[in-house]
Amino acid sequence: MDDRYSGKNVVITGGSSGIGLATAKLLADAGARVVITGRSQATLDAAREQLGERARAVRGDVASLPDLDALAADVRDELGTVDALFVNAGITGTTPLASTTEEMYDKSFDINVKGAFFTVQKLAPLLSTGAGVVLTTSVANVIGMRDISVYAAGKAALRSMARSFSRELLPRGIRVNAISPGPVDTGILESALGKEAADRFKEVQVAENPMRRMGTPEEVARAVAFLAFDATFSTGTELVVDGGVTQL
Repeated sequence: MDDRYSGKNVVITGGSSGIGLATAKLLADAGARVVITGRSQATLDAAREQLGERARAVRGDVASLPDLDALAADVRDELGTVDALFVNAGITGTTPLASTTEEMYDKSFDINVKGAFFTVQKLAPLLSTGAGVVLTTSVANVIGMRDISVYAAGKAALRSMARSFSRELLPRGIRVNAISPGPVDTGILESALGKEAADRFKEVQVAENPMRRMGTPEEVARAVAFLAFDATFSTGTELVVDGGVTQL
């Protein structure tokens, strides 16, 4: 039995599907106690069923500060301290320059940027010495991609936060890093764009990727676990998991 993370407490926002769920499963299967969050109770219940008795599911919206306060209180009561925080909750969607509304812009930044900032703020008091924080960015923060400028700008903001938070939390021995996934088949594209548009997008991504395929959530999860626990001399950095698309 793999027990390398036995005794470790982990919080994962956006942990009920995709990369978040894959990371929760990897860590729980290796002995960690994991708290996952999400906005859909049905999706959380299904994830909790997959993860087993080491997991706890807390419904909440990271864009809501009262929900984040409730999450922090729950984690404090149930876990006490946190050894790894994976700030993964986020949304995607097209935002062409000509047609993006203020509502679309605000929704993206409220969840992807404000939500991440206040997740770290609310849970930072619970982080143990030596804890690892991982923020989910994207390859979109370093390459120009059509019609997702708002999403890309939000991810670039998270890249900056990884550096700033690192400087602020380092006196407590806490490391903050970012994971930058490339094209990963998580199902989010279908829900955001519809199946036909998602299929076209994935065809382009596969054709342009040096590895000629999409990544899997499990491949990203292994990189997240590395940053959270094993990269003990790394802080403020960004680990790219993209099949080489931004490098080759």
